[in-house]
Amino acid sequence: MMRGSRVRTLAVVMTLTLMPAAATAQTGSEFRTISIVVGSSAGGGYDTYARILARHIGRYIPGQPNIIVQNMPGASSLKAVQYLDSSAPKDGSVMAAFNPGLLNESLLNADKIRFKFTDAAWVGSITRDLRTCYAWAATGIKTFDDLRRYKQFNIGAPAQGTSSYVNAAVLKNMFGIAVRHVTGYAGSAEQRLAIERGELDGDCGAWSSVPPDWISNRKVNPVISFAPVQIPGLPPGVPFAGDLAPSQEAKEVLNLLMNADALGRPFVVSKQVPGDRLAVLRMAFDATTKDAQFLAETEKLDLPVVGPISGLEAEQLVASIYAASPRLIARAQAIVGK
Repeated sequence: MMRGSRVRTLAVVMTLTLMPAAATAQTGSEFRTISIVVGSSAGGGYDTYARILARHIGRYIPGQPNIIVQNMPGASSLKAVQYLDSSAPKDGSVMAAFNPGLLNESLLNADKIRFKFTDAAWVGSITRDLRTCYAWAATGIKTFDDLRRYKQFNIGAPAQGTSSYVNAAVLKNMFGIAVRHVTGYAGSAEQRLAIERGELDGDCGAWSSVPPDWISNRKVNPVISFAPVQIPGLPPGVPFAGDLAPSQEAKEVLNLLMNADALGRPFVVSKQVPGDRLAVLRMAFDATTKDAQFLAETEKLDLPVVGPISGLEAEQLVASIYAASPRLIARAQAIVGK
């Protein structure tokens, strides 16, 4: 997800066709080239943050390597993660950026995903995902009560298990909204085009990724927030999902499903990467998220950097997600799996 036509144009211009990784592994303390493989199409938020990271992180890596961003959409971005342990070099020269909603999917549908994110080496996350659901203004939906009365709210997602799908499933199965899931989109850029064409009625995603002209021209109306903190730029009065939960158990389910949002823009490498090279990437990542030039660019593009998470912190959070009780997992499955 992203903000503004300038970023869309930049992302499209910079998109590279994914080529097989170099056969020769890089050794020693220096890196020559690093590829960031984004598990979604160009023009979305995961792609945009990855490209900003690529423009700055090289200054903090020995050898100041070239950083290449490549797109590998597929399987709700799982394809990019799986690539790390298949044909990609295991020397830290390939990172993956993916949709953290996959953590919930791997927990709730383990037979389908067959991948645990404790089996990846976490580099870190740039920002937590400050998510909200909004309606296209032409639908006439202005508030959450309007959404409750709407006869069929068409909302898109790449596939079941992505963050937008999970949010929409909560709307449908916890709050009784007449949601119709439309899956198969390569990324959020394609979903936005579908909204403009009238194929979809709205979306759930990072508020910072909503095009600025949609907000300034009041083309969309936010109706519910999935962030437990105040979202920058979100109009006052938008209710928080946790405050609308009908029971304590529902709140616990919401907390479980929203835990992955703290890993809103995550980056991982193969767990086969040597520890010393992983340490270099983690230190460079942490330094970049504090870098003045990096922060100036994210501010210029209205992209929040809220609570960056280190690789170690990310690993601990992922472990806590998988430690959820069977009872809570079963309740979450009932909400998301319908």
